[in-house]
Amino acid sequence: MMSLFLKCLTGAIAVLLITLASKSRYFVLAGLVPLFPTFALIAHVVVGTSRSVIALQTTALFGLWSLIPYAAYLSTVYFFSTRTSLSMTLSSAIAVWVVSAALMLVVWFRVFPQQ
Repeated sequence: MMSLFLKCLTGAIAVLLITLASKSRYFVLAGLVPLFPTFALIAHVVVGTSRSVIALQTTALFGLWSLIPYAAYLSTVYFFSTRTSLSMTLSSAIAVWVVSAALMLVVWFRVFPQQ
């Protein structure tokens, strides 16, 4: 139960830091805070303690691949932010993320078939 509480607290702290950064003159830090590997760290602890070192390596490699949809999302936000409304920009970016994540998963499971 304490482990679950700490995971929730970590997420809440990240949201607090994003909010504080976005309201400061250093608002660009709001884009860096989500990239702190909070959830990756939790995932790596769970995989690292319950599976093999190879599974941990595979999880880390998959995390690197997951940067592809994230880059597509950020590129879409950057491109559409001056061309459409905020809601349309973010909706488009989410759609691009979903499509690119789905494509990434298809490629991943073809390149690294489950054993």
